[in-house]
Amino acid sequence: VHLEESGGGSVQPGGSLRLSCVASEYTYSTYGYYCMGWFRQAPGKKREGVAIIDGSGRRMYADSVKDRFTVSKDKTKYTLYLQMDSLKPEDTAVYYCVLLTTVCTVHSDAGRNYWGQGTQVTVAS
Repeated sequence: VHLEESGGGSVQPGGSLRLSCVASEYTYSTYGYYCMGWFRQAPGKKREGVAIIDGSGRRMYADSVKDRFTVSKDKTKYTLYLQMDSLKPEDTAVYYCVLLTTVCTVHSDAGRNYWGQGTQVTVAS
């Protein structure tokens, strides 16, 4: 399983970024119907779920990002996206793409999951 994130960077508060997570064709063909999503970890804090999308297209968001972030996937490009709008300083973190194989929720990453290497998002004036 191979997941590779991109799209992180620095942005001012109120700005936008779009993260991408490209899966290998094998990964997407084998696991694409599974739950995929985004978690993040800020310095000194526990990793937390941000958004997930399951094989049927059901989405779930953390309360802190609801109405600001949108998770989506493009099956033809084997890619998962996270559109982040109205960014706040508290959104600063390393964002990880994840393939969740046990529980499909933003509230837990228990179980054997597959992670990308992470991409840094910094929101500051």
